[in-house]
Amino acid sequence: MKNDESDFVDVKNLRIGLFVELDVGWMAHPFPSGSFKISSLKQIEAILGLGLARVRHVPAKSDPMAGDALGVAQAGSDDVAQAVEFELQQAVQREQLARQQRANRLRAQQQSLDYCERRFGEAARLYRRTLEQLHSQPVQAAGLCQTLVSGFVGDMLADGESSIRLLTENAGEKSAMHTVNVTIISLLLGKAMGLNQQDMLDLGMAAFLHDIGKIELPDRVRWPEDSFSSAEYKLYQEHVVRGIQVGKTMALSNGALLAIGQHHELVDGSGFPSRLSGEKMTIAAKIIALVNRYDNLCNPSRPGAAMTPHEALSLIFAQLKTRFDAAALSGFIRMMGVYPPGSVVQLVDDRYASVVSVNSARPLKPRVIVHEPGVPKHEALILDLEHSPHIGIRRSLKPSSLPIAAMDYLAPRQRISYFFERVIEEPKPEPGA
Repeated sequence: MKNDESDFVDVKNLRIGLFVELDVGWMAHPFPSGSFKISSLKQIEAILGLGLARVRHVPAKSDPMAGDALGVAQAGSDDVAQAVEFELQQAVQREQLARQQRANRLRAQQQSLDYCERRFGEAARLYRRTLEQLHSQPVQAAGLCQTLVSGFVGDMLADGESSIRLLTENAGEKSAMHTVNVTIISLLLGKAMGLNQQDMLDLGMAAFLHDIGKIELPDRVRWPEDSFSSAEYKLYQEHVVRGIQVGKTMALSNGALLAIGQHHELVDGSGFPSRLSGEKMTIAAKIIALVNRYDNLCNPSRPGAAMTPHEALSLIFAQLKTRFDAAALSGFIRMMGVYPPGSVVQLVDDRYASVVSVNSARPLKPRVIVHEPGVPKHEALILDLEHSPHIGIRRSLKPSSLPIAAMDYLAPRQRISYFFERVIEEPKPEPGA
């Protein structure tokens, strides 16, 4: 039979895979074209709804199995019923499998988030406990911190990749939240820069205790404000020297003490308290100085002055990069991606989304939660852009510019909290994801 030769088939014998030609006007049917290969039961239902007794089909353009099924169907009405029933059963099974897979993915992503938030909370509570024990049991308090940091380092240096994970809003006390944020991001950056285990331990202890000297300061000067008088700013700067003093009572390593003492120094010599230049700073101090500034931009003492993670990263790179170590800044940008977790974005298909996770090995392809009006937000699946090459990010947005529906759905964070999670390979997305 020639490629363009056709035949007629009763509409009751239509099958998926048949190439059909509808002999009706283009306004009389719902399809983009009157000639197409049937790919779903919904298309068969739509053809049945046209009221036609039979339609033309082209065997040469149809799937071979569809032609075989058609021959069987035309042989008798019982075979027709059986074939239709089989197709319906297959469709139901596929739908049930898709629902189960979606439920499994929702459960897995919630379990991962719960685990990250539980560990973040444990670290924040340990920091508060450390502050309470500093004067009475400083060495014991340091031991607790060492155990915590060793656990983080061991997990990060284990085989496999880690993702930076955005947590849900945490309205807890700022000093503990800031401490854990700086510790997690600093350690991830240290790993990305190839630090060995001992240097990672020193980095983690210094990051966890970098603000320990603030416990000796009055509450009003623990967080810098533009309104500080020169005397207040000088008093605020004293937390660095006081931190070294406290660190010595805790018997911290020299590497940790040096990083605590230098975490406000800047490579261009404009930092404090000693105005050190870059070559005199330790790598741990360079990392903490950068991460500390980033977190303070995202989580300032006045929430109204907060920048989005994308804005904070852009500001550091565009205006402040001479103050930070070039290697640390380059590694930080590669690790966090152009759109760090917590960024609100618009996708190339115009949908709005929130970046919730970045795999440091593939920073240009973050994982996002997409505003889908037809899906309840508690059932929203995280979309991995690495596995969706047809979907990308068009631009970053301020949360205030989101439509009300997208704002309610995505619920952008006022306080940004991070933790890390093991990278789990996602299954390939369903068509149209």
